[in-house]
This record gives sequence, C-alpha cells and structure tokens, in this order.
Amino acid sequence: MTDAELVLRSTRVVTPEGTRAASVAVADGTITAVTAHDAPVPDGARLEDLGDDVLLPGLVDTHVHVNDPGRTEWEGFLTATRAAAAGGITTLIDMPLNSLPPTTTVGHLRAKQRVAAGKAHIDVGFWGGALPDNVRDLRPLHEAGVFGFKAFLSPSGVAEFPHLGQEQLARSLEEIAAFDGLLTVHAEDPRHLAAAPQRGGPRYADFLASRPRRAEDTAIAHLVDLARRLDARVHVLHLSSGDALPVIAAAKADGVRVTVETCPHYLTLTAEEVPDGASEFKCCPPIREAANRDLLWQALADGTIDCVVTDHSPSTADLKTDDFSTAWGGISGLQLSLPAVWTEARARGHGLEDVVRWMAAHTARLAGLGTRKGAVAPGHDADFAVLAPDETFTVDPAALQHRNRVTAYAGRTLHGVVRSTWLRGRRVMAGGEFTEPKGRLLTRSHGHRHPRGRTGTP
Repeated sequence: MTDAELVLRSTRVVTPEGTRAASVAVADGTITAVTAHDAPVPDGARLEDLGDDVLLPGLVDTHVHVNDPGRTEWEGFLTATRAAAAGGITTLIDMPLNSLPPTTTVGHLRAKQRVAAGKAHIDVGFWGGALPDNVRDLRPLHEAGVFGFKAFLSPSGVAEFPHLGQEQLARSLEEIAAFDGLLTVHAEDPRHLAAAPQRGGPRYADFLASRPRRAEDTAIAHLVDLARRLDARVHVLHLSSGDALPVIAAAKADGVRVTVETCPHYLTLTAEEVPDGASEFKCCPPIREAANRDLLWQALADGTIDCVVTDHSPSTADLKTDDFSTAWGGISGLQLSLPAVWTEARARGHGLEDVVRWMAAHTARLAGLGTRKGAVAPGHDADFAVLAPDETFTVDPAALQHRNRVTAYAGRTLHGVVRSTWLRGRRVMAGGEFTEPKGRLLTRSHGHRHPRGRTGTP
C-alpha cells in the first residue's frame, strides 16, 4: 500500500469477494489496493477510520429523469445529483426525456451536456432516444458516447417522445444491433392498455386495472422474440409484472441477450396500501399487489432480474392531482433508494452484498462501466457510500434534496443512514452537507464491445 494519498478503513468493507475488515488505499482518484484492516498507513497518506460503518461502492443508477433543460422546474442536474449524493449514488445515467429537447440527436445531446457541465455533484452519463423518425441518428449518437437507447412501446406521456410501433421497433433494433448497441425498453403493449377499463378518478384500484399485467407480458414477449431473431441486446425497464418472469428466464436460458431491472417502489410498496387520491404513488407500469412483489424478490434472488434502479421521474407538485388518470406518473426516489431497498432486503434475509450487486455492480456492467464503477476493487474509481445499516430514520419530505419534495415514502421508517458519499476519493456529501459540484460528464468508451455470452447477466 505504498501508493496512497488517502486510506479509508472500516471493519465492514463490501468487496466483490465479500464483506471483510479492510483498509482501502486511494491515489489520484483511483483505488490502488484493498488490504488488511491493520495495514500500515503510508507516510503522507490521510487516514479516514470509519469504525463499524459499512464502506460500499458508490451506487450506479442507470434510470434517472433529470428533465434539464426544458422542464427544469420539474428537476435539474444540480438538485438531482445532490439528492443522488445524499443517497449514496455516485453515478447516474440520464434518460433522454422529459427534457426539451429530448436526447434524440447529437445536437440535442450536446445541448444537454452544456447544461449539465459544472452542475453535477456526481458523475453523469446519457442515454439516447429511439423515435419513429430518428433511425438515422442512432449510430451518430452511439459514436458521440451515449450509453444506449431508450424506446417506448406505448405512449410516453409527452408529445415530443412518441412510441415505436412493432415495425418501427424492428427497424430501430436492427440498426442498434448493427453496432452492438443496447436498447432499453418501456414495455407495455398499447393494445392491451387501450382495451383495459379507463374509469379515471381517485380510486387506485381503477388505475391499477387500467395498466394490466398482460400489457407488460405481451410487450416483453415480443421484445424477447425480436432480440432472439436479431441477436440484439435489449434491456427491460422497470419491470413490475411477475407474470413476465417465466418468459424472461427462458429467454436467458436460451442465450437471448436480455437484461431486466426493477425499482425500489415495486419492491417495497404494494397496491393494497396505496390510499385513494394519493398520486405520489402513481407510476407506469404501476405498483402491484403484495403477492406480485414477492415474485419480483424471488426473481432478484435467482438472477432473473438483474438490477434495481430508481426510475426517478419527478414533476411539480401541482401535476400530482388526486385523479390517477390525469396525474403525472412518476416516483422520485434518488435519495431514498438505498435505504428503501435495504429495509426490505434485510427483512427478507438478504445482505448488503446482494444490494451492492443489484444497485452497483450490475448497473455499472449494464452501462459498460464495470471496469471503473460499481466495486471496491483496485483500478476502480474511488467512489464510495458510507452506510450505518442498522440506524433508522423516518422519511421527512422537507429533508429531501430533489427539487419537488413529493415522495411516496413520507412517514416511513427506513433502515440505513448514508453518512457520507465519496467521488474519486473526495468526500462530496457528509451529514447532509455538500461540497461544490465535482462530477464529470461520462461517455461510453469507444471501441468497447459487450461479450456475446450465453447469459443475460449484465
């Protein structure tokens, strides 16, 4: 451990090999060694002794709607990345909507990068968007460094980001497969949505009936078949339907290159507990029943679901009306995702190593960042979250850092207090206080190719 400017020491460090007492050496923003807990500290290095607090790799959230520019009153890079840092997230990948313009051309990507520069408390990358009329823009966006592409198979909720029909999906995916890119998909079939009862009003049961599981199941089955035919890489966004899991598991067993995410709200909240009129719980696809939630947890445990991301999708509070049919659909979760998932995971017998796998290692790999992010290991960026896993707190919306402090978790008692967050060896958050923004804008590494293995694991 001779090459070190900083040493972080803890009795509990979560590494790829397991949790152990260790000292972690850092130089030039990179982890240089993970050694014995009592290893001598090199001359000139600063020691941070974390005691029994757990040292985790900084989380990587690959599904965040920052909405900046254009809808900055909903959220912006300064507030979103501050909320992320407060929750132990050190890297996020921004979705191509609901900003104006959406990230669907290289020019729009550059506009978003200019807005984000100097405002990010953590590292930020960008997804591109696949629209019915922008197939010619996909390869240039890939070459400009987006991490992949997002498409909707049903209406997105904003006019500037129309969904793909089946033929349009095939054309876009064929183009993306030609350069071995990644297509991430909001998979709900519009025909099933149109056929479902649309009653409107404040009853959550009516909203749930308007977004049936079969809409997800049908769209996912079609996407899997198309990925199989084209040998393309696809990723199912925010899975909520447990009924789709057998199709996904079979596809993975067949070598189809499909990965799947779910979200903290699907893992921790249930339809039975959503009050009527409480549209802070509205998202699409919806929060489903407790029995469905159990299926998602089983799929996380057996690897059918690969990762957990927030789908942080905020809006101004006035758009969260008590009519579920017209209220904006989105749950803001950046600051609370780690404690929310950890609270439920520990109750189900999972450890922090599992949470790190789902929220750091696999998400980093999904984005092609696995050699630099998502692990406490030599050669990785010195990005850390320091967690007091047994401490509890009650969620107070006033204490949240995202711009519009609406939350489905208000009043809940959660386990896991994030003491501090570190980015490339610099503490960017401690005790709710933040440094000036130090984050970098990330791009996909040119020339990086994903292996064509027989597994769907990212």
